[in-house]
Amino acid sequence: MNDFLIAIHRDITSSDPIPTPAQMQAAIKPYQDWVAGIGAKGRLVAPPKRWDMDGRVIKKGNDISKGPFVENKQSIGGLFLIQAESYDEAVEIASGCPIIEFGASVEVRMAIPPVQ
Repeated sequence: MNDFLIAIHRDITSSDPIPTPAQMQAAIKPYQDWVAGIGAKGRLVAPPKRWDMDGRVIKKGNDISKGPFVENKQSIGGLFLIQAESYDEAVEIASGCPIIEFGASVEVRMAIPPVQ
């Protein structure tokens, strides 16, 4: 079994309309059900977390700037860890994220075991 990071992104420069508060409210229950389903299968390692729109980027020379993605057009809407046998299974799980219907994208990354 491998650990996979699920990262939910939203394109903050998109011309797509931002979901209304009513649409966001309607998306909460399907999202909670989707995450609960992952947990019910024993595949949820760390529960979802939402992240603020602020942040800091640290670069070489201790150059610190505001913003989580200074040179990127996407923001991170949520991160959590799951367990899956393979990338294919992790992608299948991530594909069920109902937030995709509102213009988000979901990134899947496999954790690399520590070098021993």
